[in-house]
Amino acid sequence: MENKDNNTKDRELIISRTLNAPVELVWEVWTNREHIANWWGPNGFTNTITEMNVIPGGKWNLVMHSPDGTDYENESVFKEVILHKKIVYDHISNPRILATISFEAQGDKTLITWHMLFETREQFIHTVKTFKADEGLRQNVEKLDAYVTAMKVI
Repeated sequence: MENKDNNTKDRELIISRTLNAPVELVWEVWTNREHIANWWGPNGFTNTITEMNVIPGGKWNLVMHSPDGTDYENESVFKEVILHKKIVYDHISNPRILATISFEAQGDKTLITWHMLFETREQFIHTVKTFKADEGLRQNVEKLDAYVTAMKVI
């Protein structure tokens, strides 16, 4: 009997983009809490990161501060970390998401693929409709690209 639960297309977001920076720099700004606080989240958001230990089993706790003053607490646990290749984390606060970020060196550029798998289709629909998670992810990647491009100039 075929297991129809293997199809996750109705509960995932995926974005890929070639960033204008080498993989070592992209990795650094993704895994260093001082850097990630400067670009993480949708436009207008700021962040307070209280813990970020980028190792398997390490915790990542941050509060995203929206422009309207709402605070969004986020708690995640890193599941897999492969230097300059891949980060997998489990966003254990609501909504539950398994995120996989792949990094592929392309000379002095980096192809990043960001895959977010929501626990349920209902959570996916609610998060996209209510919080515009698809647009937020796009903005997040754009902010990352702008940040690493500016870092190359320094």
